[in-house]
Amino acid sequence: MSSMTFTSEKILDVAQSLIVAGGYNAFSYADISDAIGIRKASIHHHFPTKAKLVSALVDRYRQQAELGLKSLQEQFSSPADQLQSYINFWQTCIRDSSLPFCVCAMLAGEMPMLPEEVSSRVRAHFHGLARWLTAVLRAGAEQHLFQLDKRPEDEAQMLMASVHGAMLSARAFNDPGVFVAIVNSQMAKLLTPDR
Repeated sequence: MSSMTFTSEKILDVAQSLIVAGGYNAFSYADISDAIGIRKASIHHHFPTKAKLVSALVDRYRQQAELGLKSLQEQFSSPADQLQSYINFWQTCIRDSSLPFCVCAMLAGEMPMLPEEVSSRVRAHFHGLARWLTAVLRAGAEQHLFQLDKRPEDEAQMLMASVHGAMLSARAFNDPGVFVAIVNSQMAKLLTPDR
């Protein structure tokens, strides 16, 4: 990795942690400069504007998320196991803070204030996640692992809202158990009685 790529990645890492901690409007290039120990002009060299920086961050996050979801499909043949592993990932994130909070969930809360180039990428992340969840739920229903009350697309939206809402609730109450209670309730509705 070249020093230029390393610096760009370090800038993105710090920007991600700052967004997760306080949102889009809660950080500046000065915060990144202080955290990394480089001049603001160097940050502008890599990312001329804050919108370009956060757009690059969301693009990187989406690529990582897509690879993670693809990995779940390769690791687990059962749609139920894929879905449970997805939920376990976020449960671990909430419980021990070892993994970064969903940066797109944080940015989604600020959508009306985000530049279009950022908000369009955040929407694209959620559209991609909804497609993956829809495919998993559809496959699970076809294999009689899930009982769906609605179309897979609608169930995927409800599940996605439950998972992300549970993340925010657990964070607000500083209680990982809130995440578990909300998501386990949603999963129990999906699983067929013999599971």
